[in-house]
Amino acid sequence: MMHADLIDQDDLLGHLRARGFDIPAGASADEACEAAVRGLNEPNARALKGMVEQMYTGSATILPAVRQAIDKQLLPALAQYTRRG
Repeated sequence: MMHADLIDQDDLLGHLRARGFDIPAGASADEACEAAVRGLNEPNARALKGMVEQMYTGSATILPAVRQAIDKQLLPALAQYTRRG
């Protein structure tokens, strides 16, 4: 039996919380990403960028709702923050 490594909504929330982001219980992937980009500063922008790079270059499959939330919320915020910083 083959076991696929998946990144689902719960994994995303766990990754964000592990990096110090305050994510409300029961948040959707969109809500979690929105909460993560609020008040973005240098240290958490670096942490967020590293997390996204790790997810996108790893072997795990990112479920569509999680990928969409990252693409729609995190990537534009990180790009905007990088241009400002």
